[in-house]
Amino acid sequence: MASNRRRALVTGASAGIGEAFARELARRGHDLVLTARRAERLEALATELRDSYGIDAIVAPLDLSRTDGPEALVAALDAQGLTIDVLINNAGYGVTGYLEEQPWATHAAFIQVLMTAPTELAYRLIPGMKSRGYGRIVNVASLAGHVPGSAGHTLYAASKAYLIKFSQSLALEGKASGVHTTAVCPGFTYSEFHDVTGSRNLVSKMPGFMWMDAPTVARQGMDAVEAGKAVYVNGGVNRAIKALFKLMPDALALKMIERQGKRYRSGPHSG
Repeated sequence: MASNRRRALVTGASAGIGEAFARELARRGHDLVLTARRAERLEALATELRDSYGIDAIVAPLDLSRTDGPEALVAALDAQGLTIDVLINNAGYGVTGYLEEQPWATHAAFIQVLMTAPTELAYRLIPGMKSRGYGRIVNVASLAGHVPGSAGHTLYAASKAYLIKFSQSLALEGKASGVHTTAVCPGFTYSEFHDVTGSRNLVSKMPGFMWMDAPTVARQGMDAVEAGKAVYVNGGVNRAIKALFKLMPDALALKMIERQGKRYRSGPHSG
């Protein structure tokens, strides 16, 4: 169905922050392309958003760990004549344990989903955005990208730091073309993330003021990208933590992360 509304592509849209972005975008009147691995959840969400907001929502189930995934997705959209004005790179997860404790294939899939796929989707969609003079890209990073990496979940902070730097570069490159890019950096957020990694019991010990809800993260993220902010850290507590670590000597910051990391790290090295 033809529409004059802008269309957004949301990865990892079946739950958590991705689902919250889909709801926020629908509330703002955007048509949607929703992608994730769980087709049933996507279909239920798409139906709900169509009924609630009168927008068009297309479901495109996809495992972004496939190396041909981003290219295939964009090609399918092109074949249907669907342009993407807003890209939400949200798909992600965590891999527990030390680096050598998981097979390389596990790490390769993680790098593909959290680093390569967001980069390739931006690469393939930015030319169209620039030609139309409008684009919005949100890369869901994390407060973890602003502080030293911890033992366990070895690649997580590294991948989020990459998304932050990547977003800064894209923000500068798109500034004259009407294409805004923002790295959104939440801290602890209520979602399924910690259930998937098996660390729910540990992180539940964190004080309540450390937590945010996914709808707030999504709303703030969209406000930030519309305002042209290259990096946005959600929540005053998280911004204070970022500022504190920036002022610390590297050795002290790393020591603090080592000590605090044991409180929420799961696996054989968590003691």
